[in-house]
Amino acid sequence: MTSADPAPARHCAVATPHAQATTAGSDVAARGGTAVDAALAAAAALTVLYPHQTGVGGDLIGLVRTPDGQISCINASGPAAAATSVEDVARRHGGAMPTVGIDTVTVPGVVGGLAAAHALGGRLPWAEVWAAAVDLADSGAEVSASLGRALVTYRDEVLADPGLRGVFAPEGEPLTPGALLRQPALARTLAQVAAGGAAAFYAGPVAAELLAGLTRLGSRLSAADLGDFAPETVPPLHRDHGDHTIWTSPLNTQGYQLLQVLGALAHLPEDVDVDGAGAGALAALWSRANRDRARLLADPRYADVDVDELLAGDALAGAAKEAVTAGATDGPTDFVQPRGDTVAVVATDSDGYAACLILSVFHPFGSGLLEPTTGVVLHNRGAYFSLDPTSANCLAPGKRPGHTLMPVMVTRGDQLAWVVGTMGGKAQPQIQAQVLRALFAGASPAQAVGTPRWVVGGLGAGEPEDLVLVESDVPGVVQGAIAERGYTLQEYAPHSEMLGHAQVVRVDVDGFTAASDPRSDGQAMVVPVPAR
Repeated sequence: MTSADPAPARHCAVATPHAQATTAGSDVAARGGTAVDAALAAAAALTVLYPHQTGVGGDLIGLVRTPDGQISCINASGPAAAATSVEDVARRHGGAMPTVGIDTVTVPGVVGGLAAAHALGGRLPWAEVWAAAVDLADSGAEVSASLGRALVTYRDEVLADPGLRGVFAPEGEPLTPGALLRQPALARTLAQVAAGGAAAFYAGPVAAELLAGLTRLGSRLSAADLGDFAPETVPPLHRDHGDHTIWTSPLNTQGYQLLQVLGALAHLPEDVDVDGAGAGALAALWSRANRDRARLLADPRYADVDVDELLAGDALAGAAKEAVTAGATDGPTDFVQPRGDTVAVVATDSDGYAACLILSVFHPFGSGLLEPTTGVVLHNRGAYFSLDPTSANCLAPGKRPGHTLMPVMVTRGDQLAWVVGTMGGKAQPQIQAQVLRALFAGASPAQAVGTPRWVVGGLGAGEPEDLVLVESDVPGVVQGAIAERGYTLQEYAPHSEMLGHAQVVRVDVDGFTAASDPRSDGQAMVVPVPAR
């Protein structure tokens, strides 16, 4: 390039499930931030805009790629309180882990996870990436279609908790789409985090207020539990898939399940069309993977699980052989309302930075509790623990629960090809597999996220494994093949949020193509960024 030649175009791509969050991320990139800064700003905005699905009271699992090609996994899943007593929880809840309430609240990991991502790939000051979120909480934002639906569906739960009721039903009835949602207590919390960093949340003024509120609600979390929390930055789990390599999060997350089923598909007989009359075999593969998850998914610091054995060729071949004829393992059950609320933020830039951040309060409005002094919705990640002492995932002091969040990046050689994230609870590996298979087959990002969807086993904790959620535009031959294996199908309208929403960025030769799932309120943007 000569001095007279124009500088090559530089861009940043961002996709999230809410248009305002995408704008927040894009604005940060346009001011000179990296894709990591953009993802952080978008994620922070979502803690305000999508409080039914994420918040600073939730967890985060993420992948960050730096220009040298290094991909790092951030595990910001919080542990149970050091004072946790499995016997006490079992006694008070009839021997079963509750799905909501204060006993499901573990240390929130989001703020620590965002700080870890910023340390890996942020360029702008920490406070700058929080600015939009603080303003949205203080000035207010319109209630989105997704939040409005959640407020209708979970009306009783919202009205039952004084904290949730005060924010989302200030005049006695839940806010409706388009109404102005203001969160002054949360705005003050976010401003303190912006000014004081993650330390403000875990050991500073926010920590003191949050801990006092948690104690009033009956939590066993202590100042030491919050102050000692630190996210892990670990190597991702990865496997080759054709001429690509898929990168995802290791245990205690279910990332391995994606690699397990994609690997097994390669061992199916060539005449089994899993996108047609052979779809029952794919359903059976997911059933088997779900059984493995129930048996093995746990904090690796407390359980010895050999993921390499699960992903070995003979194990994958055995799973494929079984899937040719296997069917549903649970008997028919009554339908259970799907639960599982999460957001995915994906971003890439021309400098080689990329981020896939998955944040969640787990079930809609998490534990069903909002701590009113801080405005923080408290997640219910502890609901995924077991109280069975023989389970690898049994509740224990300081232990992290088995986790559904699982970010994904795909490389071709040493080049980034796609960044993909999804909401979907237990079904995240299935949604990821569907989107990736479409991308591998040549679909555009928009086509990949818009494909009719079906998932086995529901989204949330405790849902029956023989239940298949299916959008009505899934081909009849596929639905019939699944039903023939003994599964119970629950039908939804096309592009239903109940089937999760995914976000994708594709790296092109001369830029990026991005798409946001039509099942969300999202938007994807590719914006020019300043030359460096």
